[in-house]
Amino acid sequence: MTIMISKNKTIRLTFFALALLAVLFAAGCANQQNVNLEPPLHTPENTLKEGVEYAVDVYDPLEGMNRRLYTFNYYFDKFIFLPVVYTYEFITPDFLEEMVSNFVDNVFEFNNLTNNLLQGKVNETGITLARFLVNTTIGIGGIFDPATSSGLERQTEDFGQTLGYWGVGNGPYIVLPILGPSNLRDTTGIVTDAVAFSLAGPPAWVDDDDITLAFNITTAIDKRHRQSFRYYRTGSPFEYEMIRMLYTSKRKIEIDR
Repeated sequence: MTIMISKNKTIRLTFFALALLAVLFAAGCANQQNVNLEPPLHTPENTLKEGVEYAVDVYDPLEGMNRRLYTFNYYFDKFIFLPVVYTYEFITPDFLEEMVSNFVDNVFEFNNLTNNLLQGKVNETGITLARFLVNTTIGIGGIFDPATSSGLERQTEDFGQTLGYWGVGNGPYIVLPILGPSNLRDTTGIVTDAVAFSLAGPPAWVDDDDITLAFNITTAIDKRHRQSFRYYRTGSPFEYEMIRMLYTSKRKIEIDR
């Protein structure tokens, strides 16, 4: 009986996720016209001159695969992810979007707390705990952010930064499907944070698969909504190299601060 209930619940969750994405995708596509299925005209592949050596500052032994994944992410972002995000932005008032962002940030204070603690940052750990308590109570479950207004700035940390803090190197550069630029260390961090969050964080406290699924979908949409980057909008044929360098530099700054 327990196996049957678990199986039915899994099927129901899968159907719910697919149905929700299908509805949002359809609505987003309805807002797009003159969709261009052609890839960008100017890319490094058709611009670099044969026989000319270009400086490589980031260890990228998987460059061939990474470039293909970068192109895949472009198409996924353009035809699936962004239409969903645009639909969300169209139907959601600005003040509600801000509340959603505040709520998501407050829930993920769990990751900030654990990683500040793992790095031995006592002051930042205290600030993060205070932020969570203030925003969860006075901020009505985190939909408002009175902590920042009170001078308690968000102390953002993840396990990739924790590994870097303790001297773990970047490893090879990796482009992850959908998630985008990363490296071996940060990919390990993403997996570790996700497992810790699901097993010991808020999803474990709630212990409701439907609520967890809805939160994960909302989080994905909210994070893309707040990210202004658009593939192949830089005007540079060396966008792949530029993003690779910017990501590596950004992570170094975040670890060194």
